[in-house]
Amino acid sequence: MMAVVEPTLEVELAMLAGGASCVIGCDEVGRGALAGPVAVGVAVVTAAVGAFPVGLRDSKLLSEPRRELLAPLAAAWAQHSAVGLASPQEVDAVGIIAALGLAGKRALAQLHSAGVDIRNAVVLLDGNDDWLNKALTTPLAVVTRIKADQDCASVSAASVIAKVHRDRLMIEADVSTPGYGWKGNKGYGSAEHMAAIGTLGASGQHRLSWLKISP
Repeated sequence: MMAVVEPTLEVELAMLAGGASCVIGCDEVGRGALAGPVAVGVAVVTAAVGAFPVGLRDSKLLSEPRRELLAPLAAAWAQHSAVGLASPQEVDAVGIIAALGLAGKRALAQLHSAGVDIRNAVVLLDGNDDWLNKALTTPLAVVTRIKADQDCASVSAASVIAKVHRDRLMIEADVSTPGYGWKGNKGYGSAEHMAAIGTLGASGQHRLSWLKISP
């Protein structure tokens, strides 16, 4: 059995020592879903950061109850956190990469409104593609890192915060638009979900371009 990777603050502390005013961990959730928004979470840490919550991991490595427990702890640990969203209609209109950029830009706008020094920050972005700067008029200092959501505590926190936020939206959508099983599948392409699309057709929460259905 492969050992579970525990995140650290080594990368963030090195960036802060290098002159960054803060590090903004950034991760997306919902990228592969057929329904619901795509969400981008951000979590800010500074040189005054303390120990992160025990058990913090990439959201994909945690059970739903564990994520629900850790999300408020992660938000309280970070100096600031936020979640930006892009709607299914925006995914259809501009594509998933540009939609990620829109969601990330909205998350950063929330941080800016909260007084975070965005311009002198370093954004630590999970993956190997800087989709964030593609959406920004003025580029930021973005460092991409594969598996940052597993290795870097700020990104793990962003991942958990965004995942819980989006999951709750899908649970609410399951109440208002029942039949697709979103409480369980959160908009991803489970067998139940696909069968429901075949029976009920697409809803306003679906990414029609992904289902190859014309608006």
